[in-house]
Order: sequence, then C-alpha cells, then structure tokens
Amino acid sequence: MDDLISQFSFLSDQALQDKNFDPSTIEDLIKLFEIEACKAWAAVEQECTEEEEEAQNSMSEVEDYLDTVMESAMEEFRRFAQAELNSLVQLGEAARTMGKSMEKAATVASKKYVEAALNSATASMNMTGTDSVLLIILKFILLD
Repeated sequence: MDDLISQFSFLSDQALQDKNFDPSTIEDLIKLFEIEACKAWAAVEQECTEEEEEAQNSMSEVEDYLDTVMESAMEEFRRFAQAELNSLVQLGEAARTMGKSMEKAATVASKKYVEAALNSATASMNMTGTDSVLLIILKFILLD
C-alpha cells in the first residue's frame, strides 16, 4: 500500500508538470488501490473468521469444563444427601427401637401395678369362695 501511495504521489507530481500527461495511468493506479483494498478486506475477514472459530472453540472448552465441574458438584451433593438420609434412617431406627423398649417397660410396669393392686385388695378383704374365683379370673384377664 505504501508503494501505491508513493507511486500516486509521483504520478500526481508528473500530472502537474507535464501537460501531455495521460490520466489513464492514474486510473490504472486507482484500480490497483481497489485491488489492494479488497485484498486487505479479505485478509481482515479471514482473520475475524479465524478469531471467531478460536472463540467458539474456547467457549466449547469452557462449557465442557463447566459441565465437568457441575457434574462433580452434583455427585458430591448426591453423596452428601445420601449420607444425611442414611444418618436420618439410623436415627429413626434407634428412636423406633427405644419406643418399643419403652412400650415393653410400660406394659410390664402396668401389669406389676395391677398385680400389686389386686394383691392389696385381696389382702384387705375377707373373701368367700366365689369372690376368690372372681378375683382369680380378674387377675387372669388383666395380667395376660
């Protein structure tokens, strides 16, 4: 491009000094300017296309990396959630076992209380044979 500008400058000086100067020589030079501009434009377009492809490739790499990181984070979250679930299940099982033990203890305690109450009632009463049979039946029903 610098050569064309220098040639244009030379032809301009020649046109000013020479009355017989042929203007078609400048037209030919202008066509060369046009060709050079088109080449420069094509080179810029090619460079932009290459940069766009590089940017798209970089974006694809970043997306792949982000997908990998997100999948890793989700896997870690799943492991954490599973551990929490297992912990809650164990806690629930322990509470259920304790509840069963407490139920058995309450049942035994209430049977002992009823037995003691019946024994106390028996000891404080003067019973006939029928009362005694009724008390034995009552004990059997309440304690079994």
